[in-house]
Amino acid sequence: MVEQSRNADRGIVDEIHETVKTIAANIERVQISDYVNLLNRPWKIIATNLLAGIARGVGIAIGFTIFTSLIVYLLQLLGALDLPIIGKYIAELVRIVQLQLDGYAY
Repeated sequence: MVEQSRNADRGIVDEIHETVKTIAANIERVQISDYVNLLNRPWKIIATNLLAGIARGVGIAIGFTIFTSLIVYLLQLLGALDLPIIGKYIAELVRIVQLQLDGYAY
């Protein structure tokens, strides 16, 4: 009876040991130590977030510029087609955008 209890206890201990090993491997995998080090140095967090914000802002500006240029180019192509109904409106829109780009007030 005592032997069965010891074997059961050993099985539970082995199971707990395997669980702890799995948790330790998962913690190492997600690099929790790097996260804790980052929390201990708040200026590094600020610098990292500042750099990420600047990069995000520059990326948005470049992307918006490319997108807007593409739209203006497509509108110019549509204006050149001289479509009977919308061609006049597209031409006026392109003219307004060109004036704004050249620095003249509408």
